[in-house]
Amino acid sequence: MTSTSPPLGLARFNALEEHAALAALHEACASTAWARRLLAARPYPTADDLYAASDAATAGLTTAGLEEAMAGHPPIGRPEPGDPASAREQSGMAGAPQALKAEMLELNLAYQERFGHVFLICATGRTGEQMRDALRERLGNTPEREREIVRTELGRINRIRLARLVEGEAEAGSGSEAEAEEDRPA
Repeated sequence: MTSTSPPLGLARFNALEEHAALAALHEACASTAWARRLLAARPYPTADDLYAASDAATAGLTTAGLEEAMAGHPPIGRPEPGDPASAREQSGMAGAPQALKAEMLELNLAYQERFGHVFLICATGRTGEQMRDALRERLGNTPEREREIVRTELGRINRIRLARLVEGEAEAGSGSEAEAEEDRPA
């Protein structure tokens, strides 16, 4: 007989009190609308159900909700002190040469001036050079096209962070096994 109960980390998330679940979701994405939509659909029988709800919530974000979500992300190359998620996700910039870091700072500023928000990319598994190249390429996008790309990248980031939450890695901390798992849910 097979078990129909959700994985332990997902069961823990499903059982959290509302305020604690909302706080956990805000760790994954700064959009209140996104978090509330996921919270309202609990309990989730499977992680795939949670990821599908996240995808739908991300797709349904208004401009204000998308801006709120982006505001929760630091610029590439400058993770927030004390934020292990952004530091882990941006690890491709950690050992980058100083010249690349300086170039990323200039490109980030140009991007922010052009589009009015932080450059958002799913940095997990990308090198500093790959992020720089993506930033250079995306500077040529129209604002409308860039919004589409940002929404897609946000969805990828949300899935990675939710996977860490439901697999219990948030409690276990970061490490090489956690980083090896980052690209699994797609």
